[in-house]
Amino acid sequence: MKRALLSFAILLLLLSSGLAQQTATVPAQHSAHPPSTSPQTPSADKIWADLMQGNRRFVTGKAHSHESVSLRKSLATGQHPKVIVLACSDSRVAPELVFDQNLGDLFVIRSAGNVADAIGVGSIEYAAEHLGSSLLVVLGHTKCGAVRAACSGEKMPTPNMQAFADKIDPAVSQAKKAGVTDGALVEAAIKENVHQSAKDVLASSAVLRHLVEDGKLTVFEAEYQLETGEVVRLDGGHHESP
Repeated sequence: MKRALLSFAILLLLLSSGLAQQTATVPAQHSAHPPSTSPQTPSADKIWADLMQGNRRFVTGKAHSHESVSLRKSLATGQHPKVIVLACSDSRVAPELVFDQNLGDLFVIRSAGNVADAIGVGSIEYAAEHLGSSLLVVLGHTKCGAVRAACSGEKMPTPNMQAFADKIDPAVSQAKKAGVTDGALVEAAIKENVHQSAKDVLASSAVLRHLVEDGKLTVFEAEYQLETGEVVRLDGGHHESP
């Protein structure tokens, strides 16, 4: 009887020891914070090249047929867009369509005249600082009504509408200083406004300036052509670390 009890006790010890070992290995197999395996962030030029490939598909009517159901479910746990786009609110200029991108690819801020107030700049900061977006594209477009309104010099009908006109006014003044007048003024001011908007965003955010200086954020400037659907990089429209 004593021998049977001793054998039973030894069996219990062996079983409890095995369970303890299995329990100890569980955290290692199911760590709440697994080591990062994300690939290195692609260069701004590589990201831009991918956007241009998408734009060519859009222009030629060969846009991808995007699978959104499974992607939507996977994105429910988080987002990591590589690109921030500051664009005009114009209904004809939808960045996701223009660049043939899918859910989770672009972090988009839109306003009349592609200008950014404190909320817009804060949104850009959020994407760059917390989501890891490494390219900011400031996207204007031809025949922009907001720029045309600013070029008219007339007072806007409401203080809120006057706010975006005031943001665009420096670009209009710069176009006039360059000697552009009459029918060419609006298109020249549109390009100047893209430059001015990019400068304003950086001037109003120490966070974004530091990211640019550290090489973690690059700013490209571009213009969307309403007639052709093409996106064209603007000369001098490239802000990055030295």
